Amino acid sequence: MMKKDILICGVGGQGTVLASKIIAASAMEEGYAAHSAETIGMAQRGGPVTSHVRIGEDAYSPLIPIGGADLLIAFEPSEAVRNLKYLKKDGFVIVNCVPVKPTTLGSSEAYDGKAEIAFVRSMCDCLVLDSDELCAPFGSTKFFNVAVLGAAAGVGRLGLSADTVRDTIIRIVPERFREKNLAAFEAGYQIGEENYANQ
Repeated sequence: MMKKDILICGVGGQGTVLASKIIAASAMEEGYAAHSAETIGMAQRGGPVTSHVRIGEDAYSPLIPIGGADLLIAFEPSEAVRNLKYLKKDGFVIVNCVPVKPTTLGSSEAYDGKAEIAFVRSMCDCLVLDSDELCAPFGSTKFFNVAVLGAAAGVGRLGLSADTVRDTIIRIVPERFREKNLAAFEAGYQIGEENYANQ
């Protein structure tokens, strides 16, 4: 019986909710119980968004306790740092190194995310992705939310079959975006596989 707690964090507009829906739907497709819940900081574009996905019969609450996440998927460096407390001691982090300037920072304040990435690397086992580079062939970083799921599957941390996730993408993503989402998933999967091979 599989038990897996996955926390996805980012900022509004990055597609964290769709990513959590794909994971939960894929888990149910494989016959597992799955719960998901979103916590939204500021109800606006650019505000923090956290999605909790709990897979398995023991997940009585939809929210992952502190120190309970097997996998943390962070779409933004500072959000990775902010949510690192949820990670288990032997948990794994997949983090995007491309920063999104928080709405709370003034226009003159600099933020490049490098210190945050260095901190995450020092604290846990992680895979760092560059959403700009990864999504360049697809013309938009909007496909990163699916590419990062591919990376999680490729590195062996998602706990679900890549084929099941592909089928879920086909089922729930609107047809006009389907082809690029599948291509983004494959690109992420390749990076994850390469990283897994080098571990």
